Amino acid sequence: MTRSEGAAPIETVGVIGAGVMGSGIAQILALAGCETIGFDISKEALDEAHKAVRSGRYGVEKSVELGKLTADEAEAALARLRFSDDFDETCQADLIVECVPERLDLKIKTFRDLDQRAPGHTILASNTSGFSIAGIAAATDRPERVIGWHWASPPVISRFAEIIRTKGTAEHTVETVRVLASRCGKNPVVIRDTAMHWGFVANRVYGAMIREASRCVDEGIASHDEVDQLMVDCFRWPVGPFGMTKGATSGWKKD
Repeated sequence: MTRSEGAAPIETVGVIGAGVMGSGIAQILALAGCETIGFDISKEALDEAHKAVRSGRYGVEKSVELGKLTADEAEAALARLRFSDDFDETCQADLIVECVPERLDLKIKTFRDLDQRAPGHTILASNTSGFSIAGIAAATDRPERVIGWHWASPPVISRFAEIIRTKGTAEHTVETVRVLASRCGKNPVVIRDTAMHWGFVANRVYGAMIREASRCVDEGIASHDEVDQLMVDCFRWPVGPFGMTKGATSGWKKD
């Protein structure tokens, strides 16, 4: 396996949170060859995650059916992935991706716990949509190993990888995550952290789009479905702005 200069080898990954995003991220990391553990405190969430990865709309069985994976590749990925309610076990990894709900207090607490329990070499990455990575890193004693790795929904098919570095993020941390994102089939773009605005790049632009789309509905110009259809037809987007919001929340389940 070829890695870029300065990138540390990532063989094991822990994913904290097994919801819509966490389960999909864990699936992709396992497909990329990483031994992966997905953690959640909820047994129901763990059961749903296991089901989604195997037989969900974007699960490995569907990928085999569509010819995107062989049956052997799918089974090998499933063998590398498991879900657990053991936090300490999940922390024993080269990289940990945090996917807890978008509450700053919860993310700060999670990173404090991760910092205390993970090995010193472990990189801690947050899937936050816009909270300051520097602020999250300040909760740890390893700010040089803290980074943002923002994924898009659905993570299994989206090639989006917004990598957020702070002034204190070490170069080898950035390169290691960038290389792993490429290994996952993503198109990583490294951007700079900011404490002035919420949302980095993708969500700041998306937020502006949602605000204007909502104005069109509020003014009685068009319905939610009509706005979505116009955007899809005009710009060839796979889904409209309101459909994107619904899908990111529901997990892109078929109606």
